[in-house]
Amino acid sequence: MIDQQQLAELYRQACEIELQAFKPGNVSVYAEGHGMTVSDFRISAEVSAVPLCNPSYSLGEKIYYAVKATRDAVGCNTNLGIIILCAPLIQAATQVSEDVRLRQALNLVLASTNIADANWVFKAISLAAPGGLGNSDEQDVHNPATVTLVQAMQIASSRDRIALQYVSDYKDIFDFAVLRYNARLGQWSDKSWATVFVYAELLSQCPDSHIERKHGNKYTEWIATRMRQFLEEFGQTTDPTQLKQALFCLDTEFKSIGVNPGTTADMTVATVLSVLIEEFLH
Repeated sequence: MIDQQQLAELYRQACEIELQAFKPGNVSVYAEGHGMTVSDFRISAEVSAVPLCNPSYSLGEKIYYAVKATRDAVGCNTNLGIIILCAPLIQAATQVSEDVRLRQALNLVLASTNIADANWVFKAISLAAPGGLGNSDEQDVHNPATVTLVQAMQIASSRDRIALQYVSDYKDIFDFAVLRYNARLGQWSDKSWATVFVYAELLSQCPDSHIERKHGNKYTEWIATRMRQFLEEFGQTTDPTQLKQALFCLDTEFKSIGVNPGTTADMTVATVLSVLIEEFLH
C-alpha cells in the first residue's frame, strides 16, 4: 500500500527529475525560458502535490484544485498537462494490489470517470488558460460538460497528445516511454539522463501538441529530424554528459523560434512518475 505523503513525495521527485534533465526547448536547470523559471516549476510541484494526493477528492477535483494551487502560487500555467496526466496515475497507485498492477488500476480509474470529473477538468483548463486553446465546436471547456471526462478526452484526442493517453490506456507512456527510460537507466544509472533520452525519443516520434497549437505543423518534421540526429549521437556515447554542448545548441535553436515541446515534457514527467510508483510498490 502507498499513503498520501508517499505519493506526494514520488510526484515531487518525478517533477524534480524532469527539471534536472536537459530538455531542449523546455525549462530545465540548464536553461530557463518562455517567461518561466525553474523556481516556478518547483513551487508548482510543491503546491500541486497536496490536492493531487488528497484521497477525499475525486479525479476531477484533484486536477482542479492542483491547478488552482499552482495558479495561486506562481500566476502562470506551468503544469496543467503534468497534473492532467499524473492525477489518474496517482489515483491508480492507491488501488494497486498483488493482483492489480498500476496499468490495470489506471484502466479502472479512467473507466469510472463521469460528467462531474469533466466539469472539474473544464474549470481547471479554463483557469490555467493554456496558450493556443481557443474554442471548440464540441465540449468546449468554457461551457458545462455533457459527457464523461474520458468521452471529452476522446473528442480532443486527435489534436491533443495528453487527451490521447486517456483513451489509449496511456499507450505512449507504458508501451514506449517507460521501456526506453528503464533501458537507459540500466545503462547509465542516472535518472536525469534517462529522462533526456525519453524526452528526445518521444519528440522524435510524436508531434508535440503544445507546439502544434501555436505553430500548426510548420516545425513538426524538422523537430523530429533534429531529435533523430541527436539520438544517433546519444546512442553512440558512453558518457552522456559529453552531449551537453549539442543540447545547448538545440535549446537555443528551439527557443529562438519560440518552440517549446511542453506536451512532451509533461509526458516525460508522467513516465518518470509511473516508474517511481512501480518501483515503490514492487
